[in-house]
Amino acid sequence: MINEDKKSLLDGLVKDVKEEKKKSRKSKNDKDGFKINKEQTRFIVDQGSNVEGLGKIFEQLEKANNKEYGRKISFKDLAVYGITKIKPRDIEKIQESSMTKMEKVERVFNAYKSRIGEGVTLEKLGAQKLNIALLV
Repeated sequence: MINEDKKSLLDGLVKDVKEEKKKSRKSKNDKDGFKINKEQTRFIVDQGSNVEGLGKIFEQLEKANNKEYGRKISFKDLAVYGITKIKPRDIEKIQESSMTKMEKVERVFNAYKSRIGEGVTLEKLGAQKLNIALLV
């Protein structure tokens, strides 16, 4: 009888844990704020598909290790040093490069809509930017 009580108690706990882990799919446009895991100590930089970036990394590593004294310079050394040199305008450029073309259009449209008012449509903005007369 004691074993049955333990089993039922464990089953209840397992069900609670499984229910907490269930997550639904996020829609494409549902963006939560980026959360940083401050306990993370390892980072992976996958450059397998970025041949140009990988070439730049190897080039910089060869330059840094072309010396007579001192320990071997690793990618980690270059990355940490480079991160300390990033300025706010560099962050803006990186953020800009992370956007898709449609997100850039949406950003321009929202800025235009806030300036002009709510009566503007994407078609009107496109026609104005392209100097096209709307026939409607």
